[in-house]
Amino acid sequence: MGRAFEYRKASKMKRWGNMSRVFPRLGRTIMMAAKEGGGDPESNAKLRTAILNAKAENMPKDNIDAAIKRALGKDAQTLSEVTFEGKGPHGSLFFVECATDNNTRSVANIKSAFKKAGGEMVNNGSLEFMFSRKAVFEFAKTADMDIEELELELIDAGLEEIEEEDGVVLVYADYTNFGTLNAAFDRLGIVLTKANLERIANNPVSFSEEQMVDVDKIIEKIEDDDDVQAVYTNIG
Repeated sequence: MGRAFEYRKASKMKRWGNMSRVFPRLGRTIMMAAKEGGGDPESNAKLRTAILNAKAENMPKDNIDAAIKRALGKDAQTLSEVTFEGKGPHGSLFFVECATDNNTRSVANIKSAFKKAGGEMVNNGSLEFMFSRKAVFEFAKTADMDIEELELELIDAGLEEIEEEDGVVLVYADYTNFGTLNAAFDRLGIVLTKANLERIANNPVSFSEEQMVDVDKIIEKIEDDDDVQAVYTNIG
C-alpha cells in the first residue's frame, strides 16, 4: 500500500508545488460546479466537494464566495473540461487536465509546452490506459478509529484500498464509486479533509536526479498555462 501513498504525495507536489497557481485552479473548479448545479452547496454535492478541497488548501472564504458569484453572473465564462496526453524524455508519460473557455487555444498551448521542453503531445486515448482514474478521500484518524473495521464497513461502498500514515487515512476506489463512498463517510460521521478524482499511473517509473531535470521541465512548462488544472505523470 505504501506505493500508492508515496505516489500520491509526489503527484500532489507536482500539481500544487507553486502556491500562486493553487487558488485560481480551485476557483475554476468551484465555478464549474456552481454553474452546473447551482450555488447552494447543500443541494450541490459537486460544489460542496469543491469547497471542501478549497478549504483544505486554505483558500479564503471571500475567494470561494467570489468564485460562486462569478459562476452565477450573467456574463459568466463557460468552462469546459478537456484532457491532453503526452510523452517526454526517459519514458515519462503525462496526462493533463484543463478547464478552458477556448479549446483551440488550449490545444495550441499544451502542444507548444511539450515541444519546447523536449516532449510531444499524442492523440487522446494513446496513454489513457496507462493511468487509472481513482476516487481518493483523505481524513484524519481518530483515537477510536479501527482501520480494519472501517475497511469492512466501506467495501460495499466500493473501497479498493485503505492506508494510514502519520495519522492521515487515504481511501482509494474506482472513480465511479465516488458518490457511494462519499455517502458512506457521511453515514459514518467521518469528516473528510479532501475528496478528489485523480489519475494514478498503473506502472510508476523511478527516474534519476539527472532525468528528473528533463521531466520537470515539461511539468513546469505545462503548469505555466492558466487553463491547466492538473498534471499527472508516471513518476514513481
